[in-house]
Amino acid sequence: MKIVLASHNTGKLEEFVHLFTGTNITMLPFLDYCDEGIEETGLTFIENAILKARYGCQKTGLPCIADDSGLVVPALNGAPGIYSARYAGTHGDMSANIEKLLYEMQHVPETKRQAYFQCVLVFMLNEDDPTPVIAEARWHGIITHNQSGHCGHGYDPVVFLPQKNCTVAQLSLEEKNKLSHRAQAMKILMEKLC
Repeated sequence: MKIVLASHNTGKLEEFVHLFTGTNITMLPFLDYCDEGIEETGLTFIENAILKARYGCQKTGLPCIADDSGLVVPALNGAPGIYSARYAGTHGDMSANIEKLLYEMQHVPETKRQAYFQCVLVFMLNEDDPTPVIAEARWHGIITHNQSGHCGHGYDPVVFLPQKNCTVAQLSLEEKNKLSHRAQAMKILMEKLC
């Protein structure tokens, strides 16, 4: 089965390709069909994922999976949240986003530095699909004071995993794909689809 990942994020595509290895599903990049993104006007991860999945189906004519995910920091009232990719103002400038996050967290005590990655996946057969399949998961960690590690993408270098004694960016891709919010949500999604 061919499914398009309705995202231009190559890091996410790489994760999805790994997650679907060994299944009968082939993930196709959205960039092969459309180089225009959709404005994320939703106020929640679920709303944005549905918008993206519907747009992907409309542009490709194929079933689509869309992901909306981000980092949620309760001490910052849930920021960066749905604005994770554009937290510092420019979409995709992760260096600036991380700098802003560390600046906002500089006076937050150790006991209040909890955070979690939230992932919502939506699968739609076509743009008019009245029953999108929704799966969501969280991956908990602690915001560090400095960046550490070079693997992964996004906020990975500043999210420490106590159970692994390292940041997400210090995990191998294989290990991240077993533990991540996206991997957990994908497992839930696959169970719902089967």
